[in-house]
Amino acid sequence: MEKVILTNMCMIYDKINNQVLFVNRKKSWPGFAFPGGHVENKEPIVPSVIREIKEETGLDIINPKLAGIRDWYEEDANERTVSFLFVCETFSGTLKEETDEGKVEWVKINELDSLQYAYGFKQQLPLFFENKWVEIFSYIDKNRNTKYLFY
Repeated sequence: MEKVILTNMCMIYDKINNQVLFVNRKKSWPGFAFPGGHVENKEPIVPSVIREIKEETGLDIINPKLAGIRDWYEEDANERTVSFLFVCETFSGTLKEETDEGKVEWVKINELDSLQYAYGFKQQLPLFFENKWVEIFSYIDKNRNTKYLFY
């Protein structure tokens, strides 16, 4: 049986200014990605994303909507990570400029192509923006080759 790790991520969309919130991560998984993190033991999924967004950005999100699932299996570790991806347009609070994870910043939608994304993050953008798929599954073999499947 494979080990399963549960995570979450949320695209916070500011409709008025046509921008989304990123964390430019400096620790594990360096590069630009939406805020999120691990689901804690016995924690429901939706409260986990609300908690993670508060911790990483200082913002309180209201009524996040599920955008899809990103999961990947790593053959050498016999481990699957399942990430629940959310979109939220309603938020309040004072934005943190930086946390232990990295710098927090708004990016205009028309500037997304110029970012240095965290490894594998760009492949999941269609789940947030296009409603084209529900799931992106990645299989990472022992040689670290990655195969992407879209559903």
